[in-house]
Amino acid sequence: MTRPEIKPSTAGLAEPPAGLILTPGASADRDHSTLVAIEEGLPEIAVERLTLATTSVDRAVQKIRIAAEQLSDRLDVAPERLALGGRSFGGRACSVAVADGLAAAALVLLSYPLHPPGKPETLRVDHFGAITVPSLFVSGRRDPFGTEEELASHIAAIDGPVRLEWVAGAHSPKGQDAAIIELIRSFFALG
Repeated sequence: MTRPEIKPSTAGLAEPPAGLILTPGASADRDHSTLVAIEEGLPEIAVERLTLATTSVDRAVQKIRIAAEQLSDRLDVAPERLALGGRSFGGRACSVAVADGLAAAALVLLSYPLHPPGKPETLRVDHFGAITVPSLFVSGRRDPFGTEEELASHIAAIDGPVRLEWVAGAHSPKGQDAAIIELIRSFFALG
């Protein structure tokens, strides 16, 4: 079977956000190596790494809301100047927070868990239609949580501009931090 070519959008921000809230996957914490690498790779902006310590999307959204308010106050900027994102569950929670009305400049969704592995009918996309901010999706080409075709099909429901990028690897793309950082820097309009 031939795979259809999926061309990434060039969507991105006109100017960099003032800050970025970064969240980990369900079994990780704020010190996940990719989150640390992203913070180090974006010295121009304030990065706040969170530990969610929950698998409840509602509780994670609450923590993200509080962190965004605190970072906004600390930087003395409007919440719309902050980007939100993270890996897997953390990115999903950020996307739900934005869909539920949390102001943000953009979303950065790494290894978005479109569905549990082997269960493509159990989708986590009901909120996509309420997302209006620019969104960057970066996933491994062999991610069992969503194929290239599945993700490309479902992100079409997002109302805002979307950029979809692929790196080598699976759900936790090993050795791809530098590539992920460059994709985020490009999306954020950081030189």
